[in-house]
Amino acid sequence: KLHLTILMFTFVLFPIVGLALRPLTLFITDEMYLGILFLTLVPSTVQSSVAFTSIGRGNVAGAIVAASASNLVGVIATPVLVMLLMNSAGGIHIDASVFGEIALQLLAPFILGQLVRPWVKNFAANKATKVVDRGSIAMVVYSAFSSGVVSGVWGQISVGEVIFLVVFSAVLVCFMLFLTRVISKRLGFNRGDTIAAEFCGSKKSLATGLPMASVMFGSGATLGLLILPLMIYHQIQLMICSWLAAHYGKEETEPAA
Repeated sequence: KLHLTILMFTFVLFPIVGLALRPLTLFITDEMYLGILFLTLVPSTVQSSVAFTSIGRGNVAGAIVAASASNLVGVIATPVLVMLLMNSAGGIHIDASVFGEIALQLLAPFILGQLVRPWVKNFAANKATKVVDRGSIAMVVYSAFSSGVVSGVWGQISVGEVIFLVVFSAVLVCFMLFLTRVISKRLGFNRGDTIAAEFCGSKKSLATGLPMASVMFGSGATLGLLILPLMIYHQIQLMICSWLAAHYGKEETEPAA
């Protein structure tokens, strides 16, 4: 029930919100809206969702499985959603060949890791691998921003548009955190499952979204504009969720009055 709910948040509720935001094109460019729509279609994060669930003393095991499942399902679900929603939104055309390329980049390493796990699990548990893991995420973020600089995306948008994306991302993160929490409680989840659903269901992965976008949309300025909302949303969600996770963790450790 928990895993299905999180998948519904990620691949049903988020895309509905993305489509509902279509009237924003009255105030922003079509390219920026398509970037916002794309961010609603990518999978959830894994590392930060699990970390924040742990800090908030939620269901860590549930978060690990749900976030991993989100990324595995996203290999198929995200391209399908892009084909269904962004093709009709205008200007974006992809074909079935992207499924193989995305699977090669994202699914193949996961399968390979599972196959060699019996031989490398002790080495993988080493603290040094955590540095590599976190470093790889940092490099993805750096690569995304660098790609935007090289393609000239920062010269194509105004300061006002950047401020809009920052404010919009903060509002969207807070709205999704609120919505996932309310729905989880209505479904009868306990505190641990509610926290896992809240953090996994409200997050979007730049580490997964960027390579997917590169495969589906190519490179250059178009990619930079399409990935910019996700880049900003990713940073805002980390800041807001880190505060919220610490609040939940403190709330759990404080003695009842």
